[in-house]
Amino acid sequence: MKKFSRTEYSLLNMVTGIVGYGVNTVVGFVCRILFVRILSAEYLGISGLFTNILSMLSLAELGISSAITFALYKPIAQEDENKIASIMQFYRKAYIVIGIIVAIAGMIIFPFLNVIITKKPDIKENINLIYLLFLFNTVISYFFSYRQSLLTAMQRQYIVTGYNYISTIIQSVLQIIFLVITKEYLVYLIIQIISGVLYNIWVSNKAAKDYPYIKNKNATKLSHNEKWDLFKNIKALAINKVSGVLVNSTDNIAITYFSGLSSVGFASNYTLFSSTIDKLITQLFNGLTGSVGNLNASSDDDTKYQFFKALNLSNFWLYGWAAIGIAVVSSDLVAWFYGKNYVMKVEIPLILALNFYSIGMLHAVYTYKSTLGLFRYGQYLLFFTGIINLILDVLLGRIWGIFGIYFATLVARILTNLWYEPYAVFRYGLKKSPLLYLKRYVAFLGILLATGGLCYFLCSFCNFSIITNVFVKIIICSIIPNGVFYICFRKTKEFLYLHDSLKRIFIKYLRKTR
Repeated sequence: MKKFSRTEYSLLNMVTGIVGYGVNTVVGFVCRILFVRILSAEYLGISGLFTNILSMLSLAELGISSAITFALYKPIAQEDENKIASIMQFYRKAYIVIGIIVAIAGMIIFPFLNVIITKKPDIKENINLIYLLFLFNTVISYFFSYRQSLLTAMQRQYIVTGYNYISTIIQSVLQIIFLVITKEYLVYLIIQIISGVLYNIWVSNKAAKDYPYIKNKNATKLSHNEKWDLFKNIKALAINKVSGVLVNSTDNIAITYFSGLSSVGFASNYTLFSSTIDKLITQLFNGLTGSVGNLNASSDDDTKYQFFKALNLSNFWLYGWAAIGIAVVSSDLVAWFYGKNYVMKVEIPLILALNFYSIGMLHAVYTYKSTLGLFRYGQYLLFFTGIINLILDVLLGRIWGIFGIYFATLVARILTNLWYEPYAVFRYGLKKSPLLYLKRYVAFLGILLATGGLCYFLCSFCNFSIITNVFVKIIICSIIPNGVFYICFRKTKEFLYLHDSLKRIFIKYLRKTR
């Protein structure tokens, strides 16, 4: 099997992610537009609600995937096949147990659906059957997906990504065809389930084919100390995951309770844009995870810090640019794709943009935290993120409705993980003063707010047709931010590092193609 350099693996992972995601996004948007126009907003609400509920059930996974990926870095670097096989066997057993736990938890929740959905939705399908299909789709994935972590740790995320996008693109095309022909939501959902099952089997078989030794059931079992180290990391990740799920997966439940399923559907048209962009940028960082893990396992502290600064600048540039676009352009996109009846008040895209930026700016931090194995730091503090969010959801949801629920999420993050995650990485991982991060973060935020205000002011003069408004605003929200960011950072070391790295990669690519 051909091996690549760390840079080549990163580039291959990123290119695969971006190209595949671009095609998948276009097909997915077409599918969603038809979904909205053929079916009612309540179907969108049901999808969002059940996805959130089952995300909460995924607490059973408790961060095992991240812990296993970290545990694999060292034996992979040492080419210790026996150790890799031992870890994978442990991982397989853990995921079988997890699948069973999720199934049981899902059935326990089943009788209480009418408590969450206080108003019966106006749909012809049985909502209980829909929930059971969602639950099956979640549970079945645990019996196949555990081998994906090996490919990620091997810096071969491009395989997982490529297979995923091939599957989802085919899935979306089939959903479009059958939705137009049958206009049946259950058919749409069943296609999604079958596609997910086939994808997980496909990736699992690929990992087994390329690394057949992972099927060795006679591999030496992990020692007591090795299992204990894994359990300590898993425990830390579990608390982090509880916090993340309570923050990210309760909004739709709160909106359903206070405003009904239709409101979830309306809001989901906005969150779709932010989640689409977030997933696109995440492809870049996912593509780097294995390489950053390799870098942190073999480099000194100064090298780690210098690369972090470059990664953090990239983080701000991409998420800052995107956040401005979400705040200014998303309502026009909703009006264009789904109709003016789906447009919400201006404060909704603004608060979603702030939430998007706040969590997006932690990508570089999370990448370093996971690859440095700093799982245990902040594990108890982060639990309060979810608790604060739940309390504020109830208080602010009653006062301000949907805006209050999203604002609660932002406040909960500001009070906890937005400051502590960088602190932990700098203090215990990079061995640097956290004030270095804080100063840069404040500078980034000041530049973002000034640039966003300028874009909003210029776009306020756009009074054309919906389509023209969209394109003009996108141009304004692309030229202004990138121009301002370039002027501000063009002479910094991290910008020059990124510029030189991209230049070297481009030149190397040109030489290979000749």
